[in-house]
Amino acid sequence: MSRWLITLTALSLRAQTPDPILETIKADQAWTLEQQISICQIPAPPFKEAERGKEFARRLATLGLEDIRTDSEGNVISRWPGSNAPKPLIVFSAHLDTVFPEGMDVTVKREGNQIKGLGIGDDCRGLASVLTVARAFQKHKAVFNGTILFVATVGEEGQGDLRGVRHLFNKELKGQIDAFISVDGSGTGLASRGVGSNRYLVTYKGRGGHSYGAFGMPNPAHAMGRAIARIADIQVPTSPKTTFNIGRVEGGTSVNSVPISVSMEVDMRSESAKELAVLDERMRAAFQHGIDAEKQRWPNSKGPLDLEIKIMGLRPAAEPPDSLPIVQKALAAAKTVGVTIFATRSGSTDSNIPMSLGIPAITIGGGGRAQGAHSIDESYEDTPDSYKGPQWAAQILKNLTEK
Repeated sequence: MSRWLITLTALSLRAQTPDPILETIKADQAWTLEQQISICQIPAPPFKEAERGKEFARRLATLGLEDIRTDSEGNVISRWPGSNAPKPLIVFSAHLDTVFPEGMDVTVKREGNQIKGLGIGDDCRGLASVLTVARAFQKHKAVFNGTILFVATVGEEGQGDLRGVRHLFNKELKGQIDAFISVDGSGTGLASRGVGSNRYLVTYKGRGGHSYGAFGMPNPAHAMGRAIARIADIQVPTSPKTTFNIGRVEGGTSVNSVPISVSMEVDMRSESAKELAVLDERMRAAFQHGIDAEKQRWPNSKGPLDLEIKIMGLRPAAEPPDSLPIVQKALAAAKTVGVTIFATRSGSTDSNIPMSLGIPAITIGGGGRAQGAHSIDESYEDTPDSYKGPQWAAQILKNLTEK
């Protein structure tokens, strides 16, 4: 056998040798699920994630993470000890909070491969994936050309308005982060663009009065109704996808009273910052139209009618190109572990913040299959290849820190 043939044979065998870190993650599939279930039974309602964060920090410590701390916003931050250079600094994260309010039953129930629980997929799966990657790195004493921070953020959901990751990029680690990876939910989707959203609490206020005796004054409920009718007729583009919704209305005191105050919660979203701004302007015009039209209906009345708009949340839209190295290395990592990505997508996640700041960021799924996110029927299925989610995350970190 020639020397060249021997060399090629050796290279072929080396290429076929399983990666020990990936093999460990595969072998740890049951352990990953145990982490997912147990951490999900620790309440983490909006703005009250401290208990889950404390336990997550404890688990990171047992897995060998260093410099573990909780910042002033509640984010749990830790450093992988096998980081051998200050740059690049990569944040690998999942979020602690759920959408469910305090006091709800967080018991997780198993029915075969189906696991039911509040937040079991979003984002207990992400938290478990972070722990599993750390466990595999620990077993094999992984060393990287750069610094990897394992982070659990607060306030990703709803009215949390990405408060944890905002604090991370605007204060705690401002100007230091070179790349950001978020594991959010299940499956193996890749979000490389950020869906922006503007959310408002819109309130119409008047004097109020008896429905019969005070009839003839501007009615806040009617003004809001006029605004809603105008909003319903707004045309938005299908590409870039742009949407709006009135998700909640409330107000009034009784059926025979002109209400003193009524309000609605409004959500608008777009993949495009430009289209979101256009929609926001048209929405505000519709809000004002409700006031103007209702006052015109009763020109002789001196009854007050006022409009108040409060911001509930502002998530920036971002459209970075898929040609960015972080996206290409994530796609290459997917191929390595056997994950098929047919197309990248847009998402509304922690990654919106770094994307909007021009910092490379992606959000990936943690493997398996979940249904009913944000509902009391949320469930997770531990599929035979669910381990590929955390495998993918580990491979992305390796690709990003290669020389």
